[in-house]
Amino acid sequence: MNEVGFIGLGNMGQPMVKNLLKAGLKVKVYNRTANKAAEVVSAGAELVERPCDVVTTDGIVITMVSNDQALEELVYSPDGLGAILGENGIHLSMSTVAPETSRKLAQFHSEKGSFYIASPVFGRPEAAAAQKLWILSSGNSQAKEKVKSIQEAMGQRVFDLGEEPGNANVVKLGGNFMIMAAMEAMAEAFNLAEKNGINREAVAEVYSTTLFNCTVYNGYGSMIAKKKFEPAGFQLELGLKDCNLVLDEANSTKTPMPLANLVHNRLLASVAKGRRKQDWAALTKLANEEAGLE
Repeated sequence: MNEVGFIGLGNMGQPMVKNLLKAGLKVKVYNRTANKAAEVVSAGAELVERPCDVVTTDGIVITMVSNDQALEELVYSPDGLGAILGENGIHLSMSTVAPETSRKLAQFHSEKGSFYIASPVFGRPEAAAAQKLWILSSGNSQAKEKVKSIQEAMGQRVFDLGEEPGNANVVKLGGNFMIMAAMEAMAEAFNLAEKNGINREAVAEVYSTTLFNCTVYNGYGSMIAKKKFEPAGFQLELGLKDCNLVLDEANSTKTPMPLANLVHNRLLASVAKGRRKQDWAALTKLANEEAGLE
């Protein structure tokens, strides 16, 4: 397969398309706001006018959109991809959506003779640009094998999470919850240091090079220490959407998640304060305000 379709050219979609082009693939792209396609078109992608126009029958279509509703519209709408993908076509869904949404779409595609692979990712736009995404994958084994080289063109490792289509989304939502919780913990620890007259950026360096030498503490630790939340790599309103999905899944499976409720309240209050377009690390401003540091 040397041609794919790609729908969704936001902060993540654009660098992902560029990496597909670098891998030698022909890429047809669609985005609701067409002018966002200019950069990938100049890199060699072909812009089309309707979602269904990216579809090659029996081919592969990748979607990277903002929420469940947008994804379902792309599949079910008259000019969407669902009815056209055809026998043995593959929908590689890389959006962060509810596990139940993936299950429903997988069933719909199965009835049409095509396949749905849930494949959300861990990584911010800079990781996407550097081909350093961590890519999750669940769904039909044969279809997963067919898309693996495409996933590898966009990331550094693919994690196979079984055939149940919602599995990848469960793991993705759990990971996003853990990032939110880590951000709140960092904010509180940095505030404790600052209230004692210690430079919070120095403290962030201590933690991120010793006890918590990992991507989240290195990347978000610096942002939170500097209290710098713009430009947004991942907008706070999308973080709230993901936290709502976490709590929906927790409720449906009767899984108590008291810490998820706490960070949900942080995100909700942040949106209420007009911070929806800032980076989701801006949820930590509330801790700063409560400590008298804002």
